[in-house]
Amino acid sequence: MTIVSRRAFIKAAGAAAATLKTSTAPAASLPRDAKAAAAGAGHGFFTAAEASTVAAMVERLIPTDDTGPGAREAGVAAFIDVQLAGPWGAGERLYRAGPWHAGTSTQGYQLAFTPADLFRHALRAIDDDLARTRNTTFARLSPGDQDAYLQTLEKGGQDLGGVPGNVFFESLLEMTLEGFFSDPVYGGNVGKVGWKLVGFPGAYANYYELVDQHGIAFDAPPVSLAEDAHGTVHAHPFIPARVDPKRS
Repeated sequence: MTIVSRRAFIKAAGAAAATLKTSTAPAASLPRDAKAAAAGAGHGFFTAAEASTVAAMVERLIPTDDTGPGAREAGVAAFIDVQLAGPWGAGERLYRAGPWHAGTSTQGYQLAFTPADLFRHALRAIDDDLARTRNTTFARLSPGDQDAYLQTLEKGGQDLGGVPGNVFFESLLEMTLEGFFSDPVYGGNVGKVGWKLVGFPGAYANYYELVDQHGIAFDAPPVSLAEDAHGTVHAHPFIPARVDPKRS
C-alpha cells in the first residue's frame, strides 16, 4: 500500500469507481438482520469484534481528512457487512465445483472460499495473530501501525487461515471503494459523500435543459438510482441481486 495523500488515492482509484454498483442485494431484499446492519442498528454478518476490525481497516484506506469525510462517514463497514450477509457473500454467482489449484495472475480468483468465508477466515487469523504477537487487536493499534499491518497484507506471503494476505487486502480494498462510491441504494456512500468528493452527478434521468448550454459548471447535487423528489433513497426489490433460475 503505497503511502499517498487521500486526495491522490481518491482521484486515481475513486473517480472510475463512482459508477460501480456491487452485484449484491440491496438492503430491501436482504434478511431483516442485514437491513438492521445497513441502518447501523446491528450486524448481519460480522461479529462485534470483526465489525470493529473492518471499521478500523476501511478508515485507514479512506480516512477522514481536510478533503472531506471518509469511509466511516460513508458507512462502508456496514455496507460490507450487508453484502457479506446476502447472496453475494454466500457465493451465489461463483463457480464452486473445483478443482482448486493455485492459478496464474491472469486467471482471477481461484480459491474455494465464498466472499463470506474469505472474510471470516482472514479476520479470525488476523485477530489470532495480533492477540498472540502483540496482545492487542487491529482496532487498538496506532494509525501508523495499522497502516504498516495493511501494507504487510498487501505485499503477500502471509497466510490467513488459508486465505493469502494479498487476496484479502485486495478484496477489502475493492469492497471499500464500492461502499464509498457505489449508489447509496446498496447501503454505502451514505449522504453521497463519495460522489460529492469527486463531483460525480449520480443518476440523473436526463440533461435536456442543459444540452444547449456550454461552458457552465454543473453543480446540481448528485442523485441516486432510487431517489424520490424529496431526496430520500429507497432500496428497490427489483434491482438485480439474485440469479434468476429461469435465465441460468
